[in-house]
Amino acid sequence: MTMVSCRGLSAAYNGTVVLDGVDLSVEDGEWVVVVGPNGSGKTSLIRALSGSLPAEGEVTIGDRLLGDMRRRDIAAQVAVVPQTPVIPEGMTVSDYVMLGRTPYIPYWGTEGPADVARVAEVLGSLDLLPFANRPITSLSGGERQRAVLGRALSQDASVLLLDEPTTALDLGHQQQVLELVHQLRDRHRLAVISTLHDLTFAAAYGDRLIVLVEGRVVASGKPAEVLEPKLIEEYFGATVEVLQGPDGPVVLPVRRRPLRPV
Repeated sequence: MTMVSCRGLSAAYNGTVVLDGVDLSVEDGEWVVVVGPNGSGKTSLIRALSGSLPAEGEVTIGDRLLGDMRRRDIAAQVAVVPQTPVIPEGMTVSDYVMLGRTPYIPYWGTEGPADVARVAEVLGSLDLLPFANRPITSLSGGERQRAVLGRALSQDASVLLLDEPTTALDLGHQQQVLELVHQLRDRHRLAVISTLHDLTFAAAYGDRLIVLVEGRVVASGKPAEVLEPKLIEEYFGATVEVLQGPDGPVVLPVRRRPLRPV
C-alpha cells in the first residue's frame, strides 16, 4: 500500500524556489533516502511532506490528502524527526517521549494508563528505561537521538520522516541509529523517508535513493543504479570510486592530484 505520495510538489522561500515539481511515492515498509548537495531542498521536502512548509501540488498520506487533514490527524499518521530537535531543558526522557502521545490526548486532558503503558513499551524497546527519569539533556548524543526516535515512535504513526538523523554523531552512533530505524521499519511496517549526507550509509539502508538538486529530482532508483561516479561528480562535485560492498555500493573519495605544483 502506498503510504505517502506527492505530485508536482513545489515550494519557495522569499521568492527562491526550493522544491520544483517533485514526484514521490513510498510504500509501507519501504525506506527511501533523499540525498543531494547542501541547499538542494532535502529539508524543505521533509517539511512539505509533513505539512509544516506551505507548498503547491498534492501530498497524500494513506488515502487522504494532506491539505484536508487536521494537524492532530497528521500527527497521528506522520512522525517527524527534525535535524535539530528542540530539547526542553530539564524535561525527563519519559516526559519527552510522552509528547508523542499528544495526538491521542484530549484537549485540556492528561495522559491515561494506555499512554503511560505505550511510553514504557517504547522506552523498553529502545533500551531507555534506565534513563526514564533522567533529564534528556544529560544523555549522550546517541542516547538522546534514541529518545528523539522514541518520541516519534510513541506517536504510532505509519510514516516516519527523518531529516539527517545522524547529524553530529560519531560513526558508531550513526550506525546504531540507522540500525534502530531499520529494525523499527521492519517491525512496524513503517514507510520511512530520510535525508542523509553519507552516500555509503544511504546505499546500505535505503531501498531506493532519490537525488535532489536545486529542488528537482535528477535521479531515482536502487542504490546501485543511482550511485555512479559520473553522477556524483556532476551533482556533488566530488571525485569518487564506487565499489560493491556487502550491503550495497561503497563510495570512496579519491584525492584530486594537482596538475602542477602549487
